[in-house]
Amino acid sequence: MKILVFYQYFGTPKGGWSTRYYEFTRRWVQEGHEVKVVTSPYYKSDIKADGFISRQWVEGVELIVIDSPDSNKAPFLKRAWNALRFAIVSIYFAFTESHDIVLSSSGPITTALPGLISKWFRKKPFVFEVRDLWPRGGIEMGKLANPAIRTIALAFERLIYRHADLVVACSKGMESGVLEIDSKANTLVIPNSSDIDLFGVQSELPTFPDGFNPKLAVFLYAGSLGEMDDCSQIIAGMNLLQDDVHVSMVFIGDGTERSLLEEKAKLLPSNVSCYFLGLIPKTEVVKWFGIARASFVTFQDLPVLHTNSPNKMFDSFAAGVPIIQSTKGWIKNLVDSENCGINVDPALAQSFANAIQLLAADQVLARSMGDSSKRLAETDFNRNLLSELYLKNLKEINN
Repeated sequence: MKILVFYQYFGTPKGGWSTRYYEFTRRWVQEGHEVKVVTSPYYKSDIKADGFISRQWVEGVELIVIDSPDSNKAPFLKRAWNALRFAIVSIYFAFTESHDIVLSSSGPITTALPGLISKWFRKKPFVFEVRDLWPRGGIEMGKLANPAIRTIALAFERLIYRHADLVVACSKGMESGVLEIDSKANTLVIPNSSDIDLFGVQSELPTFPDGFNPKLAVFLYAGSLGEMDDCSQIIAGMNLLQDDVHVSMVFIGDGTERSLLEEKAKLLPSNVSCYFLGLIPKTEVVKWFGIARASFVTFQDLPVLHTNSPNKMFDSFAAGVPIIQSTKGWIKNLVDSENCGINVDPALAQSFANAIQLLAADQVLARSMGDSSKRLAETDFNRNLLSELYLKNLKEINN
């Protein structure tokens, strides 16, 4: 097949961003398919523009890079304009690039525009991937306050599901959200996945920041430091640790809340050493997971965010590291059933403190939970198996 993908945030392990489409598309190329990805620079990614439109190659995958850069630090309206500009320019490639099937991956939801154009005007099978439930997320977070814009956004969402030949959701919760809008939608769940090849070998130690004590238990957060991630939950828990519990807390990532978190971290008690490393390549993140006792998965306590399929969790699983997580949806159920970490209450800082203290004191328990995490990475969330399942379904709707 000739597969045309519209995804605004493509990145490789050289960057500090999700590698979902790098991993899937290069595997599809290895299976003999031709893949083109229309994308743009993202400040966490390693993909850069060379002119307004440039063509690049990554392991057999052709990238068409539109210079419409985005950052989650930018104001909402600026990000909305970047998304719309990307979508409008992408329509040209929906008309002109040779392809058998088109795949649009959100966010943002506007990536569906060129996919719909291909469907309507070139009669190509259209796959829409839901990585975030927008506009529901924007509404719950208060980003879409204008009633008229809400109405338009919700109507556009219904239009997408109605015309997509296949809607790929990144979690069961997202699939349920899609079916609430269009009960007849043809859906498939392909969660974000674990890169056991990248995280499987962790022989090298990371470069330690000044003052770092490698003898302390290391707790890790590796992901966006944005409003919806609500990493202040972690710091609130660290504030309540017993005086005789000494740990290191390492934040890897960037976002709008980083400065605020750094200010809050300055008030942590002396038994907590806290470090903010910023954006570092995924290949370096691997080394930190290699020494972590546990990692955190946190989000604001909003229903839409309990459906998330966060890359930080799958990275932790791939590394065999248990999670301390505060969502109330499918991940909570997974932790309960698989013993791959500890569930905590986002509103109760003491529950965070209790989890940290338990794993800091009991390395055997942490290792047991880590083994369960690794098993999930190798089975349910194995990137090779999920790539094959995705490709199988693309072939079926293309026939």
